Amino acid sequence: MKFSEYEYKRPDIKAFEEQFNQLLNAFIKAENYKEQDALMLKINELRNEFESMEQIAYIRYTINTQDKAYEEEQNYFDENSPIYEGLVAKYYDALVNSKYKEHLKEKWGEQLFNIAKLKVKSFSPEIIDDLKLENKLMSEYTKLLSSAKIYFEGKERTLPQLRPFQMSSDIKLRKRANEAKYNFFKENEEKFDEIYDKLVKVRTTMAQKLGYDNFVELGYIRMLRTDYDADMVKFLREQVKAYIVPVATKLREKQRKRLNLESLKYYDEILIFLDGNAKPKGDAKAILQAGKKMYEALSNETKIFFEYMMEHELIDALSRSGKAPGGYCTYIAKYKAPFIFSNFNGTGDDIDVLTHEAGHAFQVYESRQYDIPEYHFPTLDACEIHSMSMEFFTYPWMELFFEDVKKYKFGHLTEAFLFIPYGVVVDEFQHYVYEHPNATPKERKNMWRAIEKKYLPHRDYDGNEFLENGGYWYQQGHIFKNPFYYIDYVLAEICAFQFLKKSRDDFDRAWKDYLKLCRAGGSKSFLELVDLANLDSPFKDESIKSVAEEIEKYLKNTM
Repeated sequence: MKFSEYEYKRPDIKAFEEQFNQLLNAFIKAENYKEQDALMLKINELRNEFESMEQIAYIRYTINTQDKAYEEEQNYFDENSPIYEGLVAKYYDALVNSKYKEHLKEKWGEQLFNIAKLKVKSFSPEIIDDLKLENKLMSEYTKLLSSAKIYFEGKERTLPQLRPFQMSSDIKLRKRANEAKYNFFKENEEKFDEIYDKLVKVRTTMAQKLGYDNFVELGYIRMLRTDYDADMVKFLREQVKAYIVPVATKLREKQRKRLNLESLKYYDEILIFLDGNAKPKGDAKAILQAGKKMYEALSNETKIFFEYMMEHELIDALSRSGKAPGGYCTYIAKYKAPFIFSNFNGTGDDIDVLTHEAGHAFQVYESRQYDIPEYHFPTLDACEIHSMSMEFFTYPWMELFFEDVKKYKFGHLTEAFLFIPYGVVVDEFQHYVYEHPNATPKERKNMWRAIEKKYLPHRDYDGNEFLENGGYWYQQGHIFKNPFYYIDYVLAEICAFQFLKKSRDDFDRAWKDYLKLCRAGGSKSFLELVDLANLDSPFKDESIKSVAEEIEKYLKNTM
């Protein structure tokens, strides 16, 4: 079946609740381990059905946010998924209190029970209405971003469609494109502030109802972090400040010289070369066909995977009016199908997205064999290792996409490295926000700008009032929709850089480690998966320093 043929049927939440509770009661009353194990599978079949319908509705809504039918379905899940989460929390509670817990652990592993404990700690029936409001506000944010219709160069454009102009080698054009983009955010400043303020308040309310001082601890629990905490993340940010920021500042100075500029402005940062960044050959269709050739050559496993994605139309790549911005990969358990959503725009970003989201999709494709949904994807920090590492594993095939491969690789690796200081800006900002939930929108923006200056000392907003006042983060969906997610990209990038080095030293051995990591799915915690893949922990002393030195050396030798 192709994705367009996947059946969508709105779950009846009352019937679902009744069926779920019957199975759960039977699980609690079960008289032996085998009976409980069989009931777990039935409960998970029911969960997979509900979650599959939720994912199909979400995909079809984000493909076209103007589709009223699927907007209604999205609203339905915003309203009812907290009820579903409450039922699953009851299941987790029964799991951790099972008389046969040790037998179940022996079969399913410790990680399932670690997840269950955290899920129980993150939910109570008294926060159901708050979760509904949180969902509603996140959908409002998506709709507001998707509503952008910016008249530029004689045509109405979405935010992703502005991107090629922002990357123009014509300084006047890229400045105007950036100003047009941020004018949209400025015009909607009050709306963005209002949505975010309500999100901060409702998350804080939930944390307090669950007995936490603020949302920080609850945020970490919701991210299912079992083997590191906020203090370890703070140490990581300090290491980035000490070792990555100085190298990043040097790279920005070299970029300024390459571009023959007196000073590097914010709208220049995206342009790596004076004659323009590497652009892919061909249109979206050609890129996907080149992707098919690449994955055929990379390994037998990736060949089978990518053919499956193409044959079943599980990639929606083109940017269109009404389509939500950004890219993501999700999984439809009922059909054992990953799905890739992106917005191709004719720039090198298209290849980054193709390899990044395919990394996610390949991982879940390789771990489809797990009978419990908790193990299809790992926790989000580990998830990003697969995606970011795939970007590097595909380096040997970049000639399929670019005329000037060296140019692409240098630009891609430079941007990956320069991302890390920005990633910790987002993380430190979120810690401030949720530690100071009563801060005003103005105070939040002032703090954003102060943190930016700490980790991005080179950034020059060229007098743009909106950006100087700290509004850059409005475009960062993770801040609105996935609090505390963003540091996961930093952790994963440190791991991915290690895979880059390993793949250059011994590609086959590095790929075996990567494949082993993908097949483990979510069966282990972040640091356990890092160890399984023979990688160094990003929290280890000298780990950040070592990566900074290695990448700086690699970049010197690349161009």
